[in-house]
Amino acid sequence: MANILVLGGTRFFGKSLVHQLIKKGNDVTIATRGQTTDTFGNTVNRLKIDRLDQNSMKTALHNQSFDIVFDNICYSPDEVKDIAEVLSPNVKKYVFTSSMAVYKPNLGLIETAFNPYVYECRQGGRKDFSYGEGKRLAEAAFYQNTSLPVVAVRFPVVLGKEDYTKRLFFFCEKIINQEPFTFTEGDMSFILQEEAGEFLAWICETEYEGPINACSNGTIAIPEIITYIEKLTGKKALFSANGERSPYNGYTACTVSNEKATSFGFSFRNVEDYIYELLDGYVEEMKGKNR
Repeated sequence: MANILVLGGTRFFGKSLVHQLIKKGNDVTIATRGQTTDTFGNTVNRLKIDRLDQNSMKTALHNQSFDIVFDNICYSPDEVKDIAEVLSPNVKKYVFTSSMAVYKPNLGLIETAFNPYVYECRQGGRKDFSYGEGKRLAEAAFYQNTSLPVVAVRFPVVLGKEDYTKRLFFFCEKIINQEPFTFTEGDMSFILQEEAGEFLAWICETEYEGPINACSNGTIAIPEIITYIEKLTGKKALFSANGERSPYNGYTACTVSNEKATSFGFSFRNVEDYIYELLDGYVEEMKGKNR
């Protein structure tokens, strides 16, 4: 049994991670702002912290040590500096949720396509950088400026029934409501919410340190999604250069390879085994709203 801290574990794949850790019999503490009610009952310990308030973290985490820390809510090098000052050297393993956004868009990207060990470090907070640059600099800060033993898990777009971003839902909504939109073509990588939680819980049990991609097998292009929804609904998508911009425009024509993680023994799902089921559910949800 490991003593584990999860920074951000009350929604989406953070919830899936916590459920996995509990199932494995670990002693789990979740640290959040306390604004989202969780359903873990007495199976977890709780700390209330504000990740952007150093004093809040010092108060909550003072003199505490953990075997493993999962960090799902770090978006800038300043946040790396703050958490390292609070927790180092009282952590045996640190799992940082990074992103495919650290890469320049390309197909079949492997981990060496971005090297955080040599990337120029700069300090700053969330408002100082784009999402991708914030994640790049956070990785660089972890590997160059801390002594923490870090695994940086680079996820692509995460999908699931509890996806609060509603990005995949966007296409169902626009097509059913006959609202024009624009999109960029190109293959994309995905990972399922539950799969992301399973991978995080698994990678912490390995000896691996460094960056690692985690994605479902296979890729999907936006036109494939649109065609499926059109067949399901009997409605044609309305495309217009003046229409609302697809939320995936920044992620298209970018895929990552999961070859390294697979070689270590993790078995990923196939994206086609769940993405169409999710679309079915979204279409039914829209039909319910329009009745």
